[in-house]
Amino acid sequence: MGLKQTPKTPLLVAGRVERVALPAWGIESLRAKVDTGARSSALHVDALRQVSESEVEFEVVLSLHRRRRVRVRSPFLRIARVRPTSGVSESRYVVPVEIVLGPLRKSIEVTLAERGAMRFRMLLGRRALAGDFLVDPARPYLLSRASMRPPVQP
Repeated sequence: MGLKQTPKTPLLVAGRVERVALPAWGIESLRAKVDTGARSSALHVDALRQVSESEVEFEVVLSLHRRRRVRVRSPFLRIARVRPTSGVSESRYVVPVEIVLGPLRKSIEVTLAERGAMRFRMLLGRRALAGDFLVDPARPYLLSRASMRPPVQP
């Protein structure tokens, strides 16, 4: 008995590093490390604070040198326990955000972390990639040129 396959849009191939856009936050290009070893996605932020029962405010630092920043106010979905590479579990706010990666526009959840020394401002984990992307770990920026095309819904 063979496997029954259903028609689906072909998977996109992402590189180990890509540029993503977060249009609702006015961010046109942010370097992101594609990390299949991480379950959740993370966004590295500064000046994180809870401003109401359901909202947080923070600054997305767009460059490693911390000069370019975007202030964001966003609802949060929950506070999650996350075990980063340090191995020490920590609590993080989880916020919804729509990303554009190559020709695809997708709603994902990201955890917010204050880690200024991180080389990449964002990590895209398995949950954000699942069902839409394959990853080529040998090559960077496979979809960055594709991001010039209008995004499609999954």
